[in-house]
Amino acid sequence: MNWDAEFTRYFDRSADSMRFTAYLLCGNWHEAEDVVQAAYLKLYLAGPKLVRREGLDAYVRQIVVRTFLAERRRMRWRRERLTGELPEVPAAADALSEDKLVLWQALSAVPARQRAVLVLRFWHDLGVEETAQALGCSTGTVKSQTSRGLKVLRQRLGAEFATLWQEVTRNA
Repeated sequence: MNWDAEFTRYFDRSADSMRFTAYLLCGNWHEAEDVVQAAYLKLYLAGPKLVRREGLDAYVRQIVVRTFLAERRRMRWRRERLTGELPEVPAAADALSEDKLVLWQALSAVPARQRAVLVLRFWHDLGVEETAQALGCSTGTVKSQTSRGLKVLRQRLGAEFATLWQEVTRNA
């Protein structure tokens, strides 16, 4: 089978999941779409050279996270601007629990690298070693970034944190 057909089938099967992962990282559907588009372009270009294709989900997730982090480093000089508009919410907001929306908004306050670790560890249920591999860092870095990210969430969410975190990650 040629790579174009294989890529199209893989994209159709996995794009929604990767978009949602990117949304959790970015907190913005438009930026998430850009990150995913860049990730799939990188996959498409690398595809013919890939020897093993059974681990594409992990490979694309790694590309999504690294693309997000690279974009954040490039945009570090840009800061949020206050507007009169409310932040974006997922398209199917009515189907989502209020708890998830609160947690996702709080997640946007977590620094990018810590947010990436939290999304991989708790949304994708990756272990410390797998997360370290996806981010290209040590397991110690994953542990410290997890601890710091959870601390930011605890500060942001207050006393509700433990209940909210368990509820949302259990139903992820």
